[in-house]
Amino acid sequence: MSDTATAYLSVIIPAYNEEKRVPETLKSVVEFLQKQSYSSEVLVIDDGSKDKTVEVVKNIAAQSGVVTGAAVGIQRFEALQYPDKTNHGKGYAVRFGLMEAVGKYRVFMDADNSTTIEHVDRFFPYFKEQDFDVVIGSRHLSDSDVEIHQAWYKELAGQMGNLLIRMMAVRGIHDTQCGFKMFTGKAVETICPRLTIDRWGFDVEILAVAQRLGFKMKEAPVVWLNDPNSRVSAKAYVEVLGEVFRIRWNIWRKIYNDPFQPII
Repeated sequence: MSDTATAYLSVIIPAYNEEKRVPETLKSVVEFLQKQSYSSEVLVIDDGSKDKTVEVVKNIAAQSGVVTGAAVGIQRFEALQYPDKTNHGKGYAVRFGLMEAVGKYRVFMDADNSTTIEHVDRFFPYFKEQDFDVVIGSRHLSDSDVEIHQAWYKELAGQMGNLLIRMMAVRGIHDTQCGFKMFTGKAVETICPRLTIDRWGFDVEILAVAQRLGFKMKEAPVVWLNDPNSRVSAKAYVEVLGEVFRIRWNIWRKIYNDPFQPII
């Protein structure tokens, strides 16, 4: 798209070896967006997949009724790959997608559809009526609905990790790791150039930077369905905690105040 092109909503989905799970997710996203009265785009960011993820996404895109420049409906649907086509991590993929997007509002969601696209309807009022800049899905609010839980040890690790995260990086947020987060385009363009983390700690960093730069954030309840085939391992929880200390170090050094951090 041209530098002047815009969409109302951008949907970003990071994907690594998701040829089996992403088709149903994209089907639901397309069905939802085709019913809306605004323009949209769907960007699937291939994070160096070794399977047929890109081919599958391109086939679905070709059948989705894309109309370039449309005022209503899907005006762009692409599978985007990095020049080196190697795996860099979920954080890298999401950041890449957020910055490639042109939407007034930009949401990223997981390829397993654990939190569905319909949640944007719940999130829009926070932007339009209460002037929030960032709205994030949370599984840990009283109104949240976790239909299928993770293994008990993963939930316990998550709760302990969230406590540490609130102490060290992001004040007042109960669930930094839910993979459904929505931003204004302005917030993305201010926050993303300052980010440094490519993997699982990305979710913590993007919220920590948003908070430090004074963006207004809202934590909103979601309906969440755990995928038993999730690729988030015990090792990933350890990596996140290590990256939390790195974020704290960056805050202390005022790294996030520097507007010239590389985007990628």
